[in-house]
Amino acid sequence: MSAHTQQEFKTFMSQLQTTNQSLDFFCDFDKISQNVQEIKLSLCTLNSLIGAQDMRAAVEAIWRRDKSAFSVMDILIAVRSEGKKAVLNSLNKCVILDSLFASVDGVMEFLENTGLKEIFQKQKIKNLVDYVFGIETGLDSNARKNRSGHVMENVIDNLLTQNGIIHRKEIFSSEWPKLSHELGSDEKRFDFVVETKQKVYLIEVNFYSGGGSKLNEVARSYSDLAPKINSVAGFEFVWITDGIGWLSAKNKLEEAYYNIPKVYNLTDIKEFIQIVKTEGQN
Repeated sequence: MSAHTQQEFKTFMSQLQTTNQSLDFFCDFDKISQNVQEIKLSLCTLNSLIGAQDMRAAVEAIWRRDKSAFSVMDILIAVRSEGKKAVLNSLNKCVILDSLFASVDGVMEFLENTGLKEIFQKQKIKNLVDYVFGIETGLDSNARKNRSGHVMENVIDNLLTQNGIIHRKEIFSSEWPKLSHELGSDEKRFDFVVETKQKVYLIEVNFYSGGGSKLNEVARSYSDLAPKINSVAGFEFVWITDGIGWLSAKNKLEEAYYNIPKVYNLTDIKEFIQIVKTEGQN
């Protein structure tokens, strides 16, 4: 017997949202500010290079006073050298970027070949602290892909909390030995666990704003996982998913929807919340 009707699936698809990103998704300004603060003193020291016509003399003056200030210069070209980035030097030899900051000649090579010397001399940059804040903002925007994987989890976390639903995050299946017989030796991590007086709900959440082969695999995987969990008394699998990316994988989602009793999106998640409240929690 199908877990849902065709009409229910049509309604589900019509409710899919374009995005789950709020304005605070785009930049983590606390992180950006912290990154700038950690190197602010060095940047203030390097500010003396701005407007210097005799750049080598200005570099040597800083070198004599605090040569460690040059160690932060990789960020001036939007690079972090923690990973020891390799570059070609003026002799066309492969060197580690931050090795250039170990000598005055290396610093001069960096400034000249990156174009920063001309930028500084023409004062196209007024203050390196403000300039690096801008760079950090740009680099943080590149980290959005990493953050996007957690956005849906945060949305569900907040919804459960706001509705007074007691829940736990990132829980492994090994916590319940009786699941091992059905799930096999592979340990499964669930995004959330909600326990009521009647059941333990093991929850997976995701959001797809774009298509791709991964969606088909996810739907297929959960279609296989749900019956195994649901066959164990007192346990049930819950899948909360959304996003117009599913329009490109509609067929596989439909198969999963008919196979998994508890599939929700951000619109009808209120139905699951009501179930939990009705069953009650300890």
